[in-house]
Amino acid sequence: MRQASTILDIDTRGRGLVEITRKVAAWTDGAGFDSGLLTLFVRHTSASLLVQENADPDVRGDLDRFFARLVPDGDPLFRHRDEGDDDMPAHIRSALTAVQLSIPVSNGRLVLGTWQGIYLWEHRVSPHRRQIALHLLGE
Repeated sequence: MRQASTILDIDTRGRGLVEITRKVAAWTDGAGFDSGLLTLFVRHTSASLLVQENADPDVRGDLDRFFARLVPDGDPLFRHRDEGDDDMPAHIRSALTAVQLSIPVSNGRLVLGTWQGIYLWEHRVSPHRRQIALHLLGE
């Protein structure tokens, strides 16, 4: 068994999904593994990771609209507003989604379905620089 790791820096434009499949695949391809398991971990409490359809951008918009209805900015229920009306909603959105993903690697490539992409989901309104830790374990 071998292992490799790195940190990806991802700049966001504010709330929304940022596809990172190519960056993750490029690093994985270059790591020289035939098979294994790739773990991704976002190092923030107001962003998350997900595998989602990458063909129709309406899917990403619909997800954002659903979460805006589910966890609205400025809800008077929330006391934590240290960084603005979107602060606590961003933490809740992150808690409801995933901060870690595991993706198999076979024949040196990510085992993703035809329409699947890897996304960083920024839950804050303002742009941020996010870090994603990658760890590959395999042969």
